[in-house]
Amino acid sequence: MSTTTQVDPYKPLALRTNQRVKLSTDAPFTPRYIQASLTQSGDPQGIYTSRVKNRHIVLETPARASNVQKEHGAKKGRRKSEKEKRKIVALGRRPTGAKGLWKLEDGAQKFDLFLPLHQLWMGYMSELLGLPLPSSVPVAEAMPNASSMHPKLVKADFHGSLLTVRQSKNPCLVGLSGIVIHETENAFKVITRKDQLKLIPKQNSIFTLTVPLYSTLLQTQFEPAEAVSSALSGQYSGTVLDAPHIAFDLYGNQFCFRSADRAGRKFKAKETIEL
Repeated sequence: MSTTTQVDPYKPLALRTNQRVKLSTDAPFTPRYIQASLTQSGDPQGIYTSRVKNRHIVLETPARASNVQKEHGAKKGRRKSEKEKRKIVALGRRPTGAKGLWKLEDGAQKFDLFLPLHQLWMGYMSELLGLPLPSSVPVAEAMPNASSMHPKLVKADFHGSLLTVRQSKNPCLVGLSGIVIHETENAFKVITRKDQLKLIPKQNSIFTLTVPLYSTLLQTQFEPAEAVSSALSGQYSGTVLDAPHIAFDLYGNQFCFRSADRAGRKFKAKETIEL
């Protein structure tokens, strides 16, 4: 009794035989497998030679990302970049308040500790307004043009300046004077001569801003050292009130901006200002 086995002619050579395929340089796997798979073709050797031989063939098609996946990846990248930018930007009001960056330590609320800041502000005003040296111009002729000073003063930084409340709807604030250590959008935080920290609102208040009449900067190489040293001796050891100065009225209702916002803002002259 004998049995016959039917062989499927469409199966590859490696599957039609029960023997292992031995690979060598004379009979490599790729040509044998392709020629055995092309059973419906009359010339498998010619197809292999013209289309496959000496060519790079990708056995699997790489998965291409869909448009939805590309948009999702782009949004994720934008969110990541915006998050990194927010870390670099300066802290806002809430983070600074939470971390206590504007809270003075115990024993730091002293007027004398902020005198160097005030003297530095006087030098800043001298350079900003182009004030003359004491030895060059007499007091009667040293008064600068107010129209040229106003555009600079409204955009100047007031940290370190000496402000005095001249008029206010709150009578308890009238006459209060001190060095500005922090300016917000709606208030000035000052240190008084009695070593007290006061928060003065800008709304409904008129302040007196004092600016030095002469320059407090150091002499240049073109000025005689003796003349400048004699003019500056003992003059700027205290505040701006201890030397010749100019006083300006500052209307708080028109200054309800942060110092950074005022630097790029265009102010318009108004005929009447209400308190």
